[in-house]
This record gives sequence, structure tokens and C-alpha cells, in this order.
Amino acid sequence: MSIIDKVKDAAFHQFIEVIEWLDDSGDTLVYRFPVMGQEIKNGAQLIVRESQTAVFVHEGQVADAFGPGKFTIDGGNTPILSKIGAWKFGFNSPFKSEVYFVNTKQFTDMKWGTANPIMMRDADFGAVRLRAFGAYSLRVGDAQTFIKEIAGTNARFTTDDIDEQLKRAIVSVFSDALGEMKIPALDLASKYGELGDGLRAKINEQFKSYGLEVTKFFIENISLPPEVEQALDKRASMGALGDLNRYTQFQAAEAMRDAAQNPSGGAGLGASLGAGFAIGGQLANSLGQAGNPNAQTNPCPSCGKPNNVAAQFCGECGAKMQVAKVPCVKCGVILREGAKFCSECGSKQEKVKCPKCGKDVSAGTKFCAECGTAVQG
Repeated sequence: MSIIDKVKDAAFHQFIEVIEWLDDSGDTLVYRFPVMGQEIKNGAQLIVRESQTAVFVHEGQVADAFGPGKFTIDGGNTPILSKIGAWKFGFNSPFKSEVYFVNTKQFTDMKWGTANPIMMRDADFGAVRLRAFGAYSLRVGDAQTFIKEIAGTNARFTTDDIDEQLKRAIVSVFSDALGEMKIPALDLASKYGELGDGLRAKINEQFKSYGLEVTKFFIENISLPPEVEQALDKRASMGALGDLNRYTQFQAAEAMRDAAQNPSGGAGLGASLGAGFAIGGQLANSLGQAGNPNAQTNPCPSCGKPNNVAAQFCGECGAKMQVAKVPCVKCGVILREGAKFCSECGSKQEKVKCPKCGKDVSAGTKFCAECGTAVQG
């Protein structure tokens, strides 16, 4: 080689004396140290920081790996390099080798989710479709395996480069585990922690072959189809009603409260009370008749609508059911039973006793219904 060629060759080749990597990306899994056209000088310093592993690849083979620390590159701490011939000319000459820095820190808040619903057989609903999503934390557990199996010779390998592959693997394991554990759909929400721990163990069985490890796995939500959720909401609403009589009273109280806030005053009160009684009565009637198809009905004295015989208010108009009528004790106008004053003459309506048997007799009655004795109204 001429002197000119030697000068050109020396200008082209630069001897590397310090090998290190400062990660400022936050998402890089593997970084290849730039050695194109350069040679590593014997005695060069290798600096590996915490949460890093430096892997030497010589002539296509993974040669050796170094954990955190500061190293001097020589034959003493690179026995594998020596064995495969990297130092065949001794330690007086520089050598060429690719150096990959592997980031071994935890990559948190990695997302996963089901792109399509998962079919599952459920004891309560039969066949249902479930969707799920969550997050997990990932790290490189075996740097040499990860480079061999996944990263290859990429100059820079990030979490985005493997994200979709990992998601598919997670969803596949999730589907299998969900079928095997046979947890009812209604109980899934209370089993997120247990299910997540079981899934992490199964996922790591697959990820081990990639040199990866899932350190944490979270299930944020498992959802049923909208129509099933609506059915559950209706079931919960019916259970929340409880005693239908109390529900009717509640409706009436709500109507009275709304009427008090209504500027229309008394008219609003009457309309609101009627609506409250109608809603409660109609619900009680419909549920009562649904539970007993042979139940007897009683026509409303106001609108004639058939109601359950036990109904106290009409489900159609809200009028009170089973209203008896009695004459006023003074003027004879027909009043509802239990009226305290006559709506026509204002007379107080009082019950009297039969002079013979002492039985209570309604005001205006001429003869005792118990013994037939004439009664003075």
C-alpha cells in the first residue's frame, strides 16, 4: 500500500475510544451505536448506564453483553469475542464490531384493547360479545434474545415498531383465558385484579420467547353490548322500585312538590296529583296483571277504565277507586263516603248509632243495616 493510500485509509477510518448512549427519546428499545467506517480501539471505554445493556455483535453473531458499569475493551472481559476470532491479531490492532444498546427500563402505560368483540358463552345471557381494554408495563428481560428474535439489525427499534404485534398476542391470550376461567359477565368487574394477574402470567409465557417481560397488566374495562346493558338497566330500575304502594305514594309526593313550585297554583296541584296517582296506579295495575293473568278487574268510577280490584287509584285518570256515595244528612245531596262536610250546604256529616244495637250508621241512613231499627238521621 502506498503512502497516499495509507493516509486516505487513516482519514476514512476513525478509532472509537468511548462507546456510550444517552437516551433522550423515551420510547427506544434498541439503539445501534454508529460504527460505520469506524473501528473500536483496543483499550476503548464502554460506559453502560443503569437500565441499559450493551450487546456486541461480531460477524453476525451475538458475542457478549455488558450490564451497567464502565469497562475497558480488551481480551480480559470479552472472552466470547476472543473465542470467535475478533482478536486473532492480538490486542495491538483495533477491531470492528456492532454495538447495540438495549433499554431495559420499564415502559409504562402501554395500551391494549380488543379491535373486535370477543364471543363468550355466559350462564346469564347465553352467547354475548365482550369488548375490553387496559394498559400494561413492559421491559426487555433478555437483551440478547430480544436482538436475535425481534430487533435484528435495525439501527433504532422503538415501542411503536412492536406495539401491534404485542397487542395481537395479548388479545389472543385474553380471549383464551376468559373462556377458560368462565367468570359470569355480571361478575367480571369484581374480578379485574384476579383476571389481570392470571393474564400476566400467561402473556409472559409467550413474551419470554421474544426476550420481553410484562411487569404489570391492568384491565380498565370489560363492556357488554349496548342492548344487554340497557336490559340490565331496566332490571335494576324494576328492583329499585321495591314496594309499589310506596312508589305510588312517592309519585304523589313528588307531584305535590312540583305543584308547589308551579305558578299556576291549585290547578297545577290538581293536575300534578292526578298525574302522580295515574303513573303509580298504572304501574301497579300493569305489574299486578302481568304477574297474575287471571286477576279480576274493577272499572274506574270516573273514566270506566278497568283496574285491578286491589288498586286504590285509577291507572288511567288517577281517580280514587271504590268510592261509595251517601246522601247529606241535611239536604240529601249525594256525597262520597267519608266526606266530613256537605259540598252543597256545608253541614257537618257525622255518623250516628243505632238506638237498639249500638251499631255505627252512616249519616242520612233511615234504618239500621244490622237490626232494622228506624234511625233518626
